[in-house]
Amino acid sequence: MRTQGRPAAASGSVLKGRGASFSVWAPRAGSVRLKLPGGRPAAELPMKKGPGGVWRADVAGLGPGTLYKFAVDGEERPDPVSFSQPEGPHGPSELIDDSFRWSDSGWKGLRMEELVIYELHTGAFTEEGDFAGIEGKIPYLKGLGINAVELMPVAQFPGTRNWGYDGACPYAPHAAYGGVNGLKRLVNACHKAGLAVILDVVYNHLGPEGNYLGCYGPYFTGRYHTPWGSAVNYDGPDSFPVREYFIGSALRWLRDFHVDALRLDAVHTIFDFGARHILAEMQERVEELSRATGRRLHLIAESDLNDPRVVSPPASGGYGLSAQWSDDFHHALHTLLTGERQGYYEDFDGFPSLREAFSKAFVYDWRYSAHRRRMHGAPAARLSPGRFVVFSQNHDQVGNRLGGERLASLVGERKLRLAAGAVLLSPYVPLLFMGEEFAETRPFHYFVSHGDPGLAAAVREGRKRDFAAFGWNADPPDPQEEQTFSGSRLDWNKPGAGMHARVLSLYRDLIALRRSEPSLGVVPRRSLAVSGDPSGRVLSLLRERGGSRSLTVFNFGGRAAGVALPRGRWRTLFSSEGAAARGKPGKTARLAGESFCVWTGRP
Repeated sequence: MRTQGRPAAASGSVLKGRGASFSVWAPRAGSVRLKLPGGRPAAELPMKKGPGGVWRADVAGLGPGTLYKFAVDGEERPDPVSFSQPEGPHGPSELIDDSFRWSDSGWKGLRMEELVIYELHTGAFTEEGDFAGIEGKIPYLKGLGINAVELMPVAQFPGTRNWGYDGACPYAPHAAYGGVNGLKRLVNACHKAGLAVILDVVYNHLGPEGNYLGCYGPYFTGRYHTPWGSAVNYDGPDSFPVREYFIGSALRWLRDFHVDALRLDAVHTIFDFGARHILAEMQERVEELSRATGRRLHLIAESDLNDPRVVSPPASGGYGLSAQWSDDFHHALHTLLTGERQGYYEDFDGFPSLREAFSKAFVYDWRYSAHRRRMHGAPAARLSPGRFVVFSQNHDQVGNRLGGERLASLVGERKLRLAAGAVLLSPYVPLLFMGEEFAETRPFHYFVSHGDPGLAAAVREGRKRDFAAFGWNADPPDPQEEQTFSGSRLDWNKPGAGMHARVLSLYRDLIALRRSEPSLGVVPRRSLAVSGDPSGRVLSLLRERGGSRSLTVFNFGGRAAGVALPRGRWRTLFSSEGAAARGKPGKTARLAGESFCVWTGRP
């Protein structure tokens, strides 16, 4: 229910009948004029200021492809609610129609707990480097067994290569990737193949280049600061239209592009101390859209807070999001496999930390963090494991290393197999990072293509400072160089040969196993028993669900170890050694060093 006196927010410029309706929120502007380049009728028109500081103009005789800008107190700027930026974030905005013909009306989405997610970067995933390139790989992804594709941010950014977190236009898909229709074709094709689509979005900041929001209104505030500068104004004066702007962006991706879920970047840098947090409000609006469309829609958070409120139900004071990433799981697994203890890895001690991560999601649940030098986190063990996404690699954990090394460049094949088993046979929602399934050894670097040389230099220096905490003092690859990007592309010649083919086969088998055996996926916490032997580094997961009972044992030690099988009838479902780990019910089975095995049985 709308509160009396609450200002209306601009809804963007759209085609309407035989013309177009333009609107933009600019409450502090003295004048706003509509600029129509290219010899269009009425090349420059004054706009009329209405309630709440929204300027409007209706123009006849305009159609799809019309380019336009707004002149705010004489300064030409693109539309902040632009749906298309064919010439990049500095260029004119483009009117688009809604003529795309969807064929996914039967698609209703997937439940969070059944997802197996594959994260990829559109530009680096294929040689084509666009949405069409991803579409061409759908048969491969389907054959791998995953059922959800997660795209790193695709909102329009400056230049042609970027991770996407420097986006400047939260409503417009990147033109070089294929723009509006390219993204719609990809989503439509994914749904036809039974794949959900998750889109990474950034609502904690905008990139430093092409960000013109501050010219229009108080989108940012100096009261809080993020690593990227001033924070978004979610709770200060004139914050209502700002909240509507970012909620509107989220709803546009889900509604107009049929995306199934959004991964919200770094929500710990979203500052909102009002009584109704922006994440809670966004979740409510997404639920409304879900009911209206009959599709399952999800919000997934990345949070550095280890705060269970993010995914706790509203009835218990939470925001109610579907899931959040669990960095603790990654850090525990990574330290165990690599032995690295620098930077934030100093808080994790390998096997004991991984046992805790399996048992209760957060290792740091109001526990003292030596790296942070403070208490950190809150207990999350009461929450369903299906609320947490886990991984052995992702874009951050690979790309924010000095050399962009993937796990396959840090450990041998046996440990790679252990990493795959730990993630895909976990009770959590698993996520893979592109290429890990075939042990890609090409690095994944951080890359940009800024037009401002000063900004490019600042990025270089910032990366060096970031690496200092890890003791990495060499110069990292230059993010601005094209070869830094091109060297990060996947090598599609690898999957069919040698160790790469063996690892790929393992991933396919494990995904198929997880999906065929109910107790090997997400189970209620009460149906999960985790035990571990720190001396031998043997970790056991005993799970039950839907009449299915399984025992999964990981031997992270370098020597063979005995595994006590519970009483009952057990048979081997899978062994990373390719042969059953022998043993009798109630007796001890032998498990080779750096291997794992799965048994199924009944009491």
